[in-house]
Amino acid sequence: MLPRHILRVDQFSRGDLLQLLAHSAEMRRVVAAGGDKRLDGKILATLFFEPSTRTRLSFESSMLRLGGNVISSESAEHTSSAVKGESIEDTIRIVEAYADAIAIRHPLAGAAETAASVASVPILNAGDGPREHPTQALLDLYTIYDELGRIDDLTVALVGDLRFGRAPRSLAMLLTRTENARVLLVAPPGIEMSGDVLAYMETHGVAWEQLHDLEEALPRADVIYMTRVQKERFPSVESYRRVSGSYRLGSEHMKLLGENAIVMHPLPRVDEIDTLVDADPRAAYFRQARNGVYIRMALLDLLLGPRLLTA
Repeated sequence: MLPRHILRVDQFSRGDLLQLLAHSAEMRRVVAAGGDKRLDGKILATLFFEPSTRTRLSFESSMLRLGGNVISSESAEHTSSAVKGESIEDTIRIVEAYADAIAIRHPLAGAAETAASVASVPILNAGDGPREHPTQALLDLYTIYDELGRIDDLTVALVGDLRFGRAPRSLAMLLTRTENARVLLVAPPGIEMSGDVLAYMETHGVAWEQLHDLEEALPRADVIYMTRVQKERFPSVESYRRVSGSYRLGSEHMKLLGENAIVMHPLPRVDEIDTLVDADPRAAYFRQARNGVYIRMALLDLLLGPRLLTA
């Protein structure tokens, strides 16, 4: 069954993923038909203690397209009672009185699990510090399936900030639910993928390889997953500057990429993908962002509607 709270990617079995992919395709048809009212009377609270455009708006759009309603606390670190010292637990106890589900983003790793420990309504982790972003990984997998027609027998290159980037961490772990996955980890020294994720992939039989040269990865990959170097996660400006700009995907690099491969990015980008790449049909990142609506509609429908996933 679908977990009551969506906190980590390791909660999902392969069977869960296959059913979520199918349900997301159904949600795509719902959107094309103008939406429906299956969640009429339900309320989603979006509680964001860190900046967000795509995640917050796609959660809210998803709920509205299913006939539900939304209450929102944007920039909650400045505008909520957290400013007065209220704990995460007390905030959740209050907000759950107003909503049927809560999507939360917080700078502290583990904040979503703390929220879930006291919640009587579903909690959806919309990003907890540098730890995980499970709904991003789910929409990434849906994008791969939609673009390439499969989730198995893939070589995925994760590029950029792999130490602090929660999106590549979550995707790397979610790929353990696919078959014959190969992961190329392309990062500058100091922000390589952390050991816990490497151990998790090894334990689950995912082959991985660490590289420093983007051009070495391009001809080998079915998916190039670019990420920005996250300035806000670094302990100092100097440490950020040492790795900023390490990888910049330009038109010349696209010549090395297979004709059936795709380029993805969780966005926002800074300068790691040249805007000239946008016109290439293999540039899937804006389609990827759109897919966030379908996967989050599927999750909300399955959590709040009459149906449940079976493992």
